[in-house]
Amino acid sequence: MTNTMEPTEEMWKLRLYIAGQTPKSVTALANLKKYCEQYLKGRYQLEVIDLLKNPQLAEGDQILAIPTLVRKVPVPMRKIIGDLSNQERVLVGLDIRPIDKKIT
Repeated sequence: MTNTMEPTEEMWKLRLYIAGQTPKSVTALANLKKYCEQYLKGRYQLEVIDLLKNPQLAEGDQILAIPTLVRKVPVPMRKIIGDLSNQERVLVGLDIRPIDKKIT
Protein backbone atom coordinates (compact mmCIF):
# COMPACT_ATOMS: atom_id res chain seq x y z
CA MET A 1 0.00 0.00 0.00
CA THR A 2 1.07 3.54 -0.68
CA ASN A 3 -0.05 6.79 0.89
CA THR A 4 -0.10 8.67 -2.39
CA MET A 5 -3.46 9.92 -3.55
CA GLU A 6 -4.59 10.48 -7.08
CA PRO A 7 -4.57 14.21 -7.98
CA THR A 8 -8.37 14.16 -8.21
CA GLU A 9 -8.55 12.78 -4.66
CA GLU A 10 -6.48 15.45 -2.93
CA MET A 11 -7.97 17.45 -0.07
CA TRP A 12 -9.34 20.84 -1.12
CA LYS A 13 -8.82 23.77 1.24
CA LEU A 14 -11.35 26.54 0.75
CA ARG A 15 -11.73 29.79 2.63
CA LEU A 16 -14.87 31.92 2.40
CA TYR A 17 -14.62 35.54 3.50
CA ILE A 18 -17.94 37.06 4.57
CA ALA A 19 -19.14 40.13 6.48
CA GLY A 20 -21.66 39.05 9.06
CA GLN A 21 -24.99 37.55 8.13
CA THR A 22 -25.76 39.68 5.08
CA PRO A 23 -28.00 38.10 2.43
CA LYS A 24 -25.04 37.73 0.03
CA SER A 25 -22.86 36.14 2.71
CA VAL A 26 -25.58 33.69 3.76
CA THR A 27 -26.31 32.80 0.14
CA ALA A 28 -22.61 32.35 -0.68
CA LEU A 29 -22.11 29.98 2.25
CA ALA A 30 -25.22 27.93 1.41
CA ASN A 31 -24.23 27.67 -2.25
CA LEU A 32 -20.65 26.72 -1.42
CA LYS A 33 -21.72 23.99 1.01
CA LYS A 34 -24.08 22.59 -1.63
CA TYR A 35 -21.36 22.46 -4.31
CA CYS A 36 -18.81 20.97 -1.93
CA GLU A 37 -21.17 18.22 -0.82
CA GLN A 38 -22.10 17.48 -4.42
CA TYR A 39 -18.64 17.56 -6.02
CA LEU A 40 -16.05 17.30 -3.23
CA LYS A 41 -17.80 15.20 -0.57
CA GLY A 42 -15.29 14.05 2.02
CA ARG A 43 -12.43 15.82 0.22
CA TYR A 44 -12.67 19.41 1.37
CA GLN A 45 -11.98 21.66 4.33
CA LEU A 46 -14.01 24.84 4.52
CA GLU A 47 -12.97 27.78 6.67
CA VAL A 48 -15.40 30.67 7.00
CA ILE A 49 -13.88 33.98 8.04
CA ASP A 50 -16.20 36.76 9.17
CA LEU A 51 -14.37 40.00 8.51
CA LEU A 52 -16.64 41.88 10.91
CA LYS A 53 -15.04 39.80 13.69
CA ASN A 54 -11.53 39.46 12.23
CA PRO A 55 -10.91 42.30 9.74
CA GLN A 56 -7.14 41.84 9.93
CA LEU A 57 -7.45 38.45 8.18
CA ALA A 58 -8.45 40.11 4.88
CA GLU A 59 -4.90 41.22 4.24
CA GLY A 60 -3.38 37.75 4.01
CA ASP A 61 -5.39 36.75 0.94
CA GLN A 62 -5.72 40.35 -0.34
CA ILE A 63 -9.50 40.43 -0.02
CA LEU A 64 -10.98 43.53 -1.62
CA ALA A 65 -14.65 42.54 -1.86
CA ILE A 66 -16.97 40.23 0.02
CA PRO A 67 -18.12 37.58 -0.10
CA THR A 68 -14.94 36.11 -1.62
CA LEU A 69 -14.11 32.43 -1.94
CA VAL A 70 -10.42 31.51 -1.96
CA ARG A 71 -9.19 28.12 -3.08
CA LYS A 72 -5.93 27.60 -1.17
CA VAL A 73 -5.34 23.98 -2.23
CA PRO A 74 -4.99 22.62 -4.83
CA VAL A 75 -2.65 25.27 -6.13
CA PRO A 76 -2.69 27.67 -7.86
CA MET A 77 -4.80 29.76 -5.53
CA ARG A 78 -8.03 31.00 -7.09
CA LYS A 79 -10.60 33.57 -5.99
CA ILE A 80 -14.27 33.97 -6.79
CA ILE A 81 -16.17 37.07 -5.68
CA GLY A 82 -19.93 37.14 -5.15
CA ASP A 83 -22.72 35.01 -3.72
CA LEU A 84 -21.65 31.92 -5.74
CA SER A 85 -25.13 31.50 -7.20
CA ASN A 86 -23.87 30.76 -10.72
CA GLN A 87 -22.90 27.11 -10.29
CA GLU A 88 -21.18 26.76 -13.65
CA ARG A 89 -19.04 29.85 -13.01
CA VAL A 90 -18.05 28.56 -9.58
CA LEU A 91 -17.14 25.09 -10.85
CA VAL A 92 -15.11 26.52 -13.72
CA GLY A 93 -13.52 29.13 -11.46
CA LEU A 94 -12.44 26.50 -8.94
CA ASP A 95 -11.53 24.04 -11.68
CA ILE A 96 -13.85 21.38 -10.28
CA ARG A 97 -14.62 18.64 -12.73
CA PRO A 98 -17.80 16.74 -11.85
CA ILE A 99 -17.04 13.14 -10.95
CA ASP A 100 -20.47 11.73 -11.58
CA LYS A 101 -21.64 11.94 -15.17
CA LYS A 102 -25.38 12.27 -14.48
CA ILE A 103 -25.75 15.03 -17.06
CA THR A 104 -28.64 14.33 -19.41
